[in-house]
Amino acid sequence: MASSTISCNATDLIPLLSGGANATAAAAAAEFICARFETVSGKFTDAGYAIDNTYLLFSAYLVFSMQLGFAMLCAGSVRAKNTMNIMLTNVIDAAAGGLFYYLFGFAFAYGAPSNGFIGKHFFGMSDFPKPTFDYPFFLYQWTFAIAAAGITSGSIAERTQFVAYLIYSSFLTGLVYPIVSHWFWSSDGWASPARSDNLLFQSGVIDFAGSGVVHMVGGIAGLWGALIEGPRIGRFEQQRSKPLTLRGHSATLVVLGTFLLWFGWYGFNPGSFAIIFKSYGTSPGSSFYGQWSAVGRTAVTTTLAGCTAALTTLFGKRLIDGYWNVTDVCNGLLGGFAAITSGCSVVEPWAAVICGFVAAWVLMGFNKLADKLRYDDPLEAAQLHGGCGAWGIIFTGLFADKTYVSEIYGGDPNRPFGLLMGGGGRLLAAHVVQILVITGWVSLTMGTLFFVLHKLKLLRIPSEDEVAGMDPTSHGGLAYMYTEEEIRNGIMVRGVGREEDHVHGHVGVL
Repeated sequence: MASSTISCNATDLIPLLSGGANATAAAAAAEFICARFETVSGKFTDAGYAIDNTYLLFSAYLVFSMQLGFAMLCAGSVRAKNTMNIMLTNVIDAAAGGLFYYLFGFAFAYGAPSNGFIGKHFFGMSDFPKPTFDYPFFLYQWTFAIAAAGITSGSIAERTQFVAYLIYSSFLTGLVYPIVSHWFWSSDGWASPARSDNLLFQSGVIDFAGSGVVHMVGGIAGLWGALIEGPRIGRFEQQRSKPLTLRGHSATLVVLGTFLLWFGWYGFNPGSFAIIFKSYGTSPGSSFYGQWSAVGRTAVTTTLAGCTAALTTLFGKRLIDGYWNVTDVCNGLLGGFAAITSGCSVVEPWAAVICGFVAAWVLMGFNKLADKLRYDDPLEAAQLHGGCGAWGIIFTGLFADKTYVSEIYGGDPNRPFGLLMGGGGRLLAAHVVQILVITGWVSLTMGTLFFVLHKLKLLRIPSEDEVAGMDPTSHGGLAYMYTEEEIRNGIMVRGVGREEDHVHGHVGVL
């Protein structure tokens, strides 16, 4: 929190009050007045802390509401027979993530003073609170950690053992994600723009709200999980020239989840300022322009990127596939949000439009590539969060504005900014490094974990359970109520792509 102190010096007031006479009374009056000024100054300082922490706390509430968005989006994107399973995984992401982030994750991420690789203080929230951060900061960072875990669950949906969810979610939120966030967001991190010295390429990495730290981490983790598990039964068949669409059972839930995520993104991106009570003017009260303006601008750039990506996907898919598809548009919208998350605070609104436009084509391109490579991701999570997140990191290295970078990150007024904005290539170089190290770290850790789970036969469910559905085989029943007659008449197998037509002769619940 930045606040200005009201200063008062009794020595300066005595001559003004005494007029050369009764110096003792004047001194007492001066001391009295200064004491009152100090009290008022203290109240302003307290108010500043209260305003900033309340702002961060409500931002945490917004980001946490994204868990409901993830749950609805995931539920609508899978077949009805797996609804309870995917809903439960979203609950477990939050619950297991909360405990492990409390015990280890926050300390690994923000346990300063530390080295550039990993934090080493505040295990179990010991020595809380501190002047640098209070309880709302922990809560806010926890919501980011569980968001990364939620992304991964979408990639491995409909075929993963529940115990694997428990293991990977705890590992991701307790170790893998916190170390990445330490590198780029902690003041001690080796690539952080907040370092006092030895900045990477003299700039550090500007990943403001986590296109890399959150979205790439979750997306690449999901990529490895889906690759090691293999595609869902019936998705790719040798006798078919095109992959079979195993369409989710509820576009309504997809749209509902998308709007909830959109709403929560206003805590995700603008909330990442952490403080709002900060003026950019030279003296208190001299300017209407401050951190509150930057917060508003960040909300605007976030909105424009998502809207542009949604419209680009709408018309792009119409040209490619010949129809208007609401689920594709929803994914395109989220791809725009994932991309702008890195540079949302340091780019102009017009640049956000470019970000969203390119993000839509990145997502559509990666989806085409996934089909050709027979890669199956039910929610397009790796393509959306991994691919669009990587584009967002590059975008920031190209379009970061000099003024905004200076206002938000301070330090050297001539620090590098976007290449296309005249700032040279050092920021872009730092961002290329970020993409490489996140890819390498998550591949090493999460790829190894999924491989070990696969070898221990703890990753994928048996094929007969997958065809029958995870709800009746693993969770004690279906998410929806069906009558005996509806089951006999096949109401549970309605939809696009019936795997029972070509897999073992079984009747599946779609």
